[in-house]
Amino acid sequence: MSFAARPLARLTLAFALAMPLAAAAQSELAAAEKPAENLPNLTLTPQILYQILLAEIADGRGDFHLAAGAYADLAQSTRDPRIARRAAEIAIYAREPETALEMAKLWAKIDPDSPQARQMLVGLLLVARRFDEATPHLAKLLALEGDRVGDALLRLNYLLSRYPDKAAAALLVDRLTKPYENLAEAHFARAQAEENAGNDARALTEIGRAKKLRPDWQPAVLFEAQILQKSDHAKALDVLRRYLDAYPKARQVRLAYARALVGEKQFAEARREYSVLLDANKDDPEAVYAVALLSLQLNDLAAAESGFKRLLDLDIGDVNVARYYLGQIAEQGKRPEEALSWYEKVTPGEQYLAANVRAAALLAKQGKLEAGQKILQQAAVADPSERVPLLITEAQLLSDAGRTADAFRLLDDALAAQPEQPELLYETAMLADKLGRFDVLERNLRLLIKLQPDHAQAYNALGYSLAERNLDLDEAQRLIDKALALSPDDAFILDSKGWVLYRRGDNNGALGYLQKAYSQRPDPEIAAHLGEVLWMLGRHEEAEKTWNAAIRAHPGNAALAATIKKFKP
Repeated sequence: MSFAARPLARLTLAFALAMPLAAAAQSELAAAEKPAENLPNLTLTPQILYQILLAEIADGRGDFHLAAGAYADLAQSTRDPRIARRAAEIAIYAREPETALEMAKLWAKIDPDSPQARQMLVGLLLVARRFDEATPHLAKLLALEGDRVGDALLRLNYLLSRYPDKAAAALLVDRLTKPYENLAEAHFARAQAEENAGNDARALTEIGRAKKLRPDWQPAVLFEAQILQKSDHAKALDVLRRYLDAYPKARQVRLAYARALVGEKQFAEARREYSVLLDANKDDPEAVYAVALLSLQLNDLAAAESGFKRLLDLDIGDVNVARYYLGQIAEQGKRPEEALSWYEKVTPGEQYLAANVRAAALLAKQGKLEAGQKILQQAAVADPSERVPLLITEAQLLSDAGRTADAFRLLDDALAAQPEQPELLYETAMLADKLGRFDVLERNLRLLIKLQPDHAQAYNALGYSLAERNLDLDEAQRLIDKALALSPDDAFILDSKGWVLYRRGDNNGALGYLQKAYSQRPDPEIAAHLGEVLWMLGRHEEAEKTWNAAIRAHPGNAALAATIKKFKP
């Protein structure tokens, strides 16, 4: 074969290989959803075939730029809507928005009654933020929907969701929905747009109009309640309640009402609503779970147990949730062996750590500390990601059993392997405090503050330790003030602030912080501090009242007992 013949041979071979691609492209074009009489009378000329081949081979090789260009040229010359659509789609893949927009416009111009063409064009115009250009196409798109226009109206705000000027979007929705004011969906769309623009009053007016047109329409009342929930929870609940009085079988509204009652901590009422849902469908997993959980919250252990067992029978969702709560119910019912059995069934996952912690604590209460430790150690092997919290729990069990030195050694050994682990640094420091190892406490907490400058509890613990030992009260107050700045409503930090002021002789300043701390959290040690300051201010009766209430609630607290004994031997 001569040198001159080789290009021809290669062209022949390429043509043979490309023919199936051309056939596929032609088949795709022919399959477009369009009656044949509305299409141009297009003959597959060699030039058209070449451009189709070129575009499809480029597309197959991932060269979307070349493919988009070839199809765009072909669309302009043939005025075929199928080719214009293909050109627009490939230009989108090629990330060539201008070409895509040009081809979408051409497609819509050639085929003005195509909803698909309008949808693509509107989407591209909105992404390009060419809002005014999109408006007539949106109007045409709605007109093309015919009997389905209601659904299209409900999609309007989704189409406009990327547009940053929400007030302008609301005006556009108002304009586009003018021809459809007899439809509830039009007013719903207006309400959504007004709410997006921050005009809740207008949104409520529009949703009211939607409800008048369709009084039984659940989405309207749900949206009204959603808007009201921002400013008036009681009114939102009332809207849902009144709707249910008129339409008691409205599942979605009753579900929303039940959830809202839970949010308002009206647990008995919420359980009643979920029970209605459960009566309508005994196998509704959300209702079964909600009734069981609310029953547990209301201390109705029998109903809770029945509900969680029913959830297991349904075999829906995470069975570990039901197993964990059944363990809690058995534990509260003084059935420790049954509780342990449920906890043991919990497999690694969200409830795994909590289940093993409760099982270990339950064994420790029974005097089986070593068995409890073994459970925690096995859990750490099964789920190494929880090793640190499980170690800390084991140390807590040892400390509660009076083995504080053993607890300290356990965490200190773990800290030697991970010297900058934040939780280990903090918990080891707390145990060091109990052992009088203040050097370890200070070293660990100062390192923790260096590693995590926003760790409020580390500042607080170090500051309180200094204040309690009457050491460097200036630094103690600086540390506590830093903790308070990071967590201004923490009762224990408020207590520390009061205590350091008391140590500095500012009893009146201390009293305000301690009273606030105690009102937020009636902890026995906070009560001890508050009573001491009251006593030192000469308000002995108030001090005794505070101590007596705390000692009744926490009869075994050593710090509280020591404080009372100091002033009333």
